[in-house]
Amino acid sequence: MTATIWTFVVVTLLVTLSGAAAVINKRETTEDYLLASRQVAPWLAALSTVATNNSGFMFIGMIAASYRLGIETVWMMVGWVIGDAIAWWRIYPRLRARSGAADTMTVTAILSTGPEGPRRGLVVVASALTFVFLGIYAAAQLKAGATALHALFGWHASVGIVIGAAIVILYSFAGGIRADIWTDAAQSAIMFFSIGLILIAGFLEIGGPEALVAKLTAQDPTLLGVWPSDLAFGPVLFVLGFVAAGLGTLGQPHLMTRIIAMDHTRGIRQARLFYFGWMIPFWSACILVGLYARAILPDLAGVTFAGYQDSTELALPLLTMELLPDIFVGVALAGLFAATVSTADSQIILCSGVVTQDMVPRWKENYLASKLATVAVLVVALVVAILAPASVFNLVLIAWSALGVTLGPVLFIRLFRQPLPSGAGLAMMAVGLVTVIFWHLSDLDGSVFKMLPGLIAAFATYWLSRVIDRRRHGTDRPGEAA
Repeated sequence: MTATIWTFVVVTLLVTLSGAAAVINKRETTEDYLLASRQVAPWLAALSTVATNNSGFMFIGMIAASYRLGIETVWMMVGWVIGDAIAWWRIYPRLRARSGAADTMTVTAILSTGPEGPRRGLVVVASALTFVFLGIYAAAQLKAGATALHALFGWHASVGIVIGAAIVILYSFAGGIRADIWTDAAQSAIMFFSIGLILIAGFLEIGGPEALVAKLTAQDPTLLGVWPSDLAFGPVLFVLGFVAAGLGTLGQPHLMTRIIAMDHTRGIRQARLFYFGWMIPFWSACILVGLYARAILPDLAGVTFAGYQDSTELALPLLTMELLPDIFVGVALAGLFAATVSTADSQIILCSGVVTQDMVPRWKENYLASKLATVAVLVVALVVAILAPASVFNLVLIAWSALGVTLGPVLFIRLFRQPLPSGAGLAMMAVGLVTVIFWHLSDLDGSVFKMLPGLIAAFATYWLSRVIDRRRHGTDRPGEAA
């Protein structure tokens, strides 16, 4: 155990210092703090995006989902990757070009880049939604990171959350988003190495696919079901729900910031090769690790751990400690902890950006205000992480869906230069958000992921607003085009 703790501490420090080293290249400007002066190489932007996108959610939430539900979780990966690929091919080049041309530093600011001038109400509402739901997302990352410390030391979740928050402050004051991106690159290698090591250990413990299937069948044959047994709308809409979730990346400001920070639009082609070359094998491995965890630790769901509502979210750290030598346990848990903390930091920096750039424009060039806003947002995320009863998996999906159906459709309309009156944009956000909340609270979310009805409702609202506008004016009003 001593070797595990020392390895954990050393690897965590090394990963943290890789980000803190960004202080060497940092500039005392708001643009450098929020966008690394738009000088991020494509491969670095890709690794940062994929590591940020797949840290706590994948390491903790997805493995737990695979543990509980079985093989059917493959469809989440398939649909999500398809939706994400559409965004990378068709939308991100427009985003990078538009942000550079308009010299905007936040995703929400792009909403006001039409020729008709700033849409102040739209930007403020979008910024408020970003602040709330990205703060919730960051809270989920802090909770995910705490699982590593619980597995090592048996600490209550709140202790790990506070320690994670303290490291976030170090990242933030070291180099802003540049520190996050450098850390992401280091942690992406550790994440890939760790999940591969655990998968190999599971294979050596139980055997290949036949042995794994036999173990799962003996426990619960439904774990091998290709589709959920209670789909209300059939398999096609079930998969399309996750395609919509993949498209929801457009509404995630912490991911889009990395696209905006890329040094040129031409690099997106190279970036997506790195992105999907990392993401698809990693996600597949996480699903398999969840299945191996179920086979090796079958009674995890019935065990209670201090501060954790869903004990299956400890599947990865507990499986790691069960199968790996002490030194590799430290590496794997350090990778988990560093990944989640770095992701939380990037989300919190983004939230501070919308405060200083969009909600209170007079602080736009105030470097100190950006730092103070970061601390304020971190305090909010810390409180949510400690008090919120929801699991990491549910917190992430709620925040992802809310941002995806509010910011995503409006940003899509802007990027494709369609008319966007403020009233229509606000209505799209409101209807999309209400639909997601209703769907989440209903019994339908297991049949069709909440983002699909949310996106349909948002775009239907936009279409209806266009019909009404044309009837009133005979055509789209001049100056309304994005």
